Amino acid sequence: MTDEPLVRWDWIARNWDNGGPTAISALLENHVVMAFLPVLFGLVVALPLGLACVRWRWLYQPTAALMNVTYSLPSLVLFSIFLSITGLTRSTVVIPLTFFALAVLIPAVVDGLASVPDSVRQSAVAMGFRPARRLLRVELPVAAPVVLAGLRVATVSSISLVSVGALIGQGGLGNLFIDGWQRQFYTPIVVGIALIVLLAVLADGLLVLAQRLLTPWSRARRTA
Repeated sequence: MTDEPLVRWDWIARNWDNGGPTAISALLENHVVMAFLPVLFGLVVALPLGLACVRWRWLYQPTAALMNVTYSLPSLVLFSIFLSITGLTRSTVVIPLTFFALAVLIPAVVDGLASVPDSVRQSAVAMGFRPARRLLRVELPVAAPVVLAGLRVATVSSISLVSVGALIGQGGLGNLFIDGWQRQFYTPIVVGIALIVLLAVLADGLLVLAQRLLTPWSRARRTA
């Protein structure tokens, strides 16, 4: 063990795409799917629910309280609860992570829409914008930086939490941690950590780029 290098490159080459479910490439693919589906589902639900919370303010407090309680629960607890319902499937990881994403995205949507100045809304009304058009063309673009900031947090968090699912057999790259720990072989652990960090940095960078493309006026304001 003392002569064992920290990273065995030959092991990585043999196991990157060996055709089996434990291949590094297969685990990476599963990790990407289980990390990004909850964020996508969470965004689809958070947008209309956030709009409802802005429209009916009394709805926001109980919704936020419920999401905060859910977010405070350890992910493994939720995985265990859904394990008896959905079994050893991706859904056992995807559904709880969707709730975690909602806990971040709903406040982001509400805060983003609340940040739209009344003068901007009034100007849109004066220009003859109907509510739906005003929402799509004015309010959501102005709220985009706040919403995208929440989306970045939810995405990176989801990428990290997927690995916990390895404890129930559905953890993507987290399975490399289990394999390495059981065999006291560090290469899978290092590979798992490196790929998860790389995936998180890449996803965050793409969202930052998306924010700059969607909100060019904010960049112009900073350079003015």
